[in-house]
Amino acid sequence: MGIGTFEGLDGEMVGFDGNFFQIRADGIAYPVSDSIKTPFAAVTFFEVNYRDTVPAASDYDQTQKSLDNTLPTENIFYAIKIEGTFGHMKTRSVPGQQKPYPPLVEVTKNQPVFEFANIDGTLVGFRCPTYVDGINVPGYHLHFLTKGNNTGGHVLEFEVTKIVVLVNYTSNFLMVSIS
Repeated sequence: MGIGTFEGLDGEMVGFDGNFFQIRADGIAYPVSDSIKTPFAAVTFFEVNYRDTVPAASDYDQTQKSLDNTLPTENIFYAIKIEGTFGHMKTRSVPGQQKPYPPLVEVTKNQPVFEFANIDGTLVGFRCPTYVDGINVPGYHLHFLTKGNNTGGHVLEFEVTKIVVLVNYTSNFLMVSIS
């Protein structure tokens, strides 16, 4: 399972259960072909070490705080998979860019945003420790895919109706750079 982006920053990557999708700036989730390239992806073989439910009406911030209170340490990576129904989900994706590539902060100023109500789907991503700042984003970074694999994106906010949270404690980290 994993998250990332694609060549030219062309959308959001979300993958789990052996299937990967590219959520492009039109909001549609496209199956990823074997020939597509990525400049950045965080992936792992997901094994559940912790399982919990989150109370209805909890939002993204409350869910993060709840998880932070149950995780054994702040100093390792956690792969996270959240399945269920969301009363509200707000995501974004970014349009593909051309060289010379602008900074991400500039790109996200004009990002398409998508909002959903009463939607079933899966969130996947990671909680990274603070010491990886500059390599990855410290804290939570989650991507969403609807139950029918139709749409999703980078998670900006959500409100829980009924979800199950699955966490994989990931103490090993391997960074591979391919030129």
